[in-house]
Amino acid sequence: MTRTITRRLATAGLAAATLAPRLARADAVALEEAARKEGTLTWYIAQVDGETAELMGRAFTAQYPGVKVSVIRTTGQVAYERLIQDLKNNAPQCDVFSTTDISHMPALRKRNEIAQFVPENAAAMAPAFHGLGEDGYFYPTTSTLMLIIYSTKNLKPDEAPKNWSDLLDPKLKGRIAFGHPAFSGYVGCWTLAMRSLYGWQFFDKLAKNNPRIGRSGNDPITLLNAGECVAGLGPLATTLLSAEKGNPIALQYPTDGSLLCIGPSAVLARAPHPNAARLFQNWLLSKEFAQVCANAYVTPVREDVTFKPGAVPLSQVKVLRQTTAEIAKGVPEVIEQWRDTFS
Repeated sequence: MTRTITRRLATAGLAAATLAPRLARADAVALEEAARKEGTLTWYIAQVDGETAELMGRAFTAQYPGVKVSVIRTTGQVAYERLIQDLKNNAPQCDVFSTTDISHMPALRKRNEIAQFVPENAAAMAPAFHGLGEDGYFYPTTSTLMLIIYSTKNLKPDEAPKNWSDLLDPKLKGRIAFGHPAFSGYVGCWTLAMRSLYGWQFFDKLAKNNPRIGRSGNDPITLLNAGECVAGLGPLATTLLSAEKGNPIALQYPTDGSLLCIGPSAVLARAPHPNAARLFQNWLLSKEFAQVCANAYVTPVREDVTFKPGAVPLSQVKVLRQTTAEIAKGVPEVIEQWRDTFS
């Protein structure tokens, strides 16, 4: 398998040039031609729901005809485990990896599994996202807020939980929904944030309320729309998309802070389609991709786009932020604590 990969890289048209660290403007046309010769790329993506991920893949192909995106959408931790298993078996499938847990990236860097590459479009990131990746290796390409969501069919706006502690109210027993930190990177980061704010006793109390626990951070939306729960944890983008479709669901920006979650992306060092992967990574930092994000309520990492109404600008939100080091150390800890508390 290793010989096959080496042979593919050696005969990929412009592979030798595009494996150089920086994409220069003069190389862009040649990179596009080399990507079309490869014809496809595989994208492991956890940052958005499946429907939005497929839409993003089609938007890339529309801009670069002849390069198809095979979208593999799972939760963040599942995507990472699948990637690691591929690599251990010397059977790499993924070209570009986009996760909800930024701590995955330093771990992959340590294993020398991320290609060195500086996308031309990285220079256009908004200042708020500078320094949240590692220049030359991985970059934030999306972000979202984790907030309180509630059913407008069951709760009036003044009845909805106003802060995270309100989810501990006994009147909500058996009626609140969450994802699982062992599957969703965003839920893992939120769990860590709550531990930092309130200590683990927050979750001891939450357990007494018999929450419905799924896997993905999007699972609570399904439970609320089905009428099985009335409130819970959810990402801004998917919640607003669901509401736009007419579902009885709404957001609440918690008074104690909404968690800003960064979704980074990287080209894999053993990408089977190295040119298409680099073209795609550059596109993930483009104005065109940022507009696709904004149209889907996904917070883009660029400011030169038109935003849809419905989401409050980050500048007006009380935001909880975490460093990569905090996530790398803390998320594995809270996953084990969660399992102990919620079995």
